[in-house]
Amino acid sequence: MSDPQNTGSEARELRPTLREALRRARIEAADRSGVVVELRDAEVARLEILNDALDPLFAQVPDKVDLFDRGISQGETPRLWIDVVAHILMGRDKRIYRFVQDTRFGRIVLAESHDVPAIVDAVTDYVARRLIEREHAMVATPMPAPEPPPPLPVVAPPRRRGRWGMFVLGFIMGALALLALAWFASVKNL
Repeated sequence: MSDPQNTGSEARELRPTLREALRRARIEAADRSGVVVELRDAEVARLEILNDALDPLFAQVPDKVDLFDRGISQGETPRLWIDVVAHILMGRDKRIYRFVQDTRFGRIVLAESHDVPAIVDAVTDYVARRLIEREHAMVATPMPAPEPPPPLPVVAPPRRRGRWGMFVLGFIMGALALLALAWFASVKNL
């Protein structure tokens, strides 16, 4: 015999939740609008579906980690940003998700799929790698003991020649200059 409580809980499990119904309705609307002229709205709708699918992942990221800034930009090409360098955009057919990362060598494609779960797995791997990179950056590596400065080279003090010798040489040169000046002056007056 079946238990009346179990049939009630089984019935509740079989009934779709509002969230699932909204998800299905968005997919249907995105499929319809993908055929119609509203391709850009279809892209945004598909990115919103993916964004909703990523909610459980980002709910697990610790609050103190501020690496990720998820949001949909609605520019000329709508994008679902994961962080500053990684985002998801729709492919040329507007049905394929393309998860890309900007690097200093250009843009690389991390994952590409029609399926939301495949992209969610790729984003999960990316978030895990970024968290590990953050942990490695935050670990304080012990500073090596400072090395003693190298000994300064011993320089012998310059030999001092007699200062009197320079003084005498200067005096003689000055006297000779005065004598030459006097001789030129007397030659001119003659």
